[in-house]
Amino acid sequence: MAAAARTVLPESATPPAHRDGNVLRWLAAYTASLVGDSVYFVALAWSAQKTAGPTEVGLIMAAGALPRALLMLGGGVLADRLDPRRVILGSDAVRCLLVLSVAAAVALTAPALWLLVAVALVFGAVDALFVPAIGALPPRITGPGQLTRVAGLRSLSMRLSQIAGPPVGGLAMGIGGAAAAFTVAGLLFALSLPLLLSIRVRPLGTSGEAQPEPGTAWKDLLDGLRYIRRHRLIGPLVAVGAICELGLVSTLNVGMVLLNAERGWGPSGYGWIVGGFGAGATVGAVLLATVGRVPRAGLTMTGALIVGCSAAATIALVPSLRAAVVLAVIVGLSAGLFGALDNTLIQTAADPAYLGRVTSVVMLTMVGLAPLGYPVVGAAIGAWGAAPVFVGCGAFAGLGVAVALASGPVRRAELPR
Repeated sequence: MAAAARTVLPESATPPAHRDGNVLRWLAAYTASLVGDSVYFVALAWSAQKTAGPTEVGLIMAAGALPRALLMLGGGVLADRLDPRRVILGSDAVRCLLVLSVAAAVALTAPALWLLVAVALVFGAVDALFVPAIGALPPRITGPGQLTRVAGLRSLSMRLSQIAGPPVGGLAMGIGGAAAAFTVAGLLFALSLPLLLSIRVRPLGTSGEAQPEPGTAWKDLLDGLRYIRRHRLIGPLVAVGAICELGLVSTLNVGMVLLNAERGWGPSGYGWIVGGFGAGATVGAVLLATVGRVPRAGLTMTGALIVGCSAAATIALVPSLRAAVVLAVIVGLSAGLFGALDNTLIQTAADPAYLGRVTSVVMLTMVGLAPLGYPVVGAAIGAWGAAPVFVGCGAFAGLGVAVALASGPVRRAELPR
């Protein structure tokens, strides 16, 4: 079916991404799927809370992370072996059927602990297929010169899902309980399927480099890792992204809560800081979606990283909530610009034959490596306070700046026109 529906899109005829119906259908499908994710997690968390104690709730919520991290690289191999759209369609269909089945089970009987754990495990495993494939799809639906806009639009979609998903899930829970929330999540996954089927995809050539002979999945995975390590641009960009995830994400997700408690700013203060970060990231996404191409992308990305690391290190040193909110806006704007430019440079530089595996490694640093810093940051703030830990994490993330500046290909990197 996917092969029959495929249409070649000439590069010369590619419209700007924000006015391209093909890209907008993909964006609508992606947004529906992300909002469905958010509603699903609300339903899962509420069902777990009604079924078990705090320890079991943590177990259920963490159960999906393990297969997602373990299988992510395998998902990249599959995305390269198959049409990524077929992988996305298959994984979204499985998620739809899984969540609707859980909705029916919850409506008929009280959710059992084993059922919720099983659902979380299966959902995490399917996510490991979905995430690399969705990351490998943009170069097939628009031209290389539009990938920066696509990155901005994708960031906007993620922000929208974070804003809309929890209230939608909460409203469904209030009206019909967990069964209604699971049903809404399943219907959102179902909504994305016809949109994905309507997308036209372009065949991708190769970079002209000698391609390894196809072999086992394990050999393909090792070939992908060697490709990243040897690539003069992609290797440093992946390393820079991983360092920044380890240095910044823990302080933003865990450290900010503890900083807020330390300063006594209260729930509203924490809300203002998180809202400031989201506003900054949204502005960055809108900027990239409308501008389309950033000159001297490698140096611009590095400059945004310098600003973001400095603001993140300083946020625990300022005495007032207002100053912390302003710094949070700067961190969000800088992080959004850095992440989008880093991802776009990787996508435009990657050989199409390796794009799924490259994407899986990038995403693994986000969903697999970054959470490892959560307990470390929490324990460090408990021992020494927020200020030295924020400064130390900002300095650690600054090592990514050193890696970027030490790489000639990164400094000279440009986006395609």
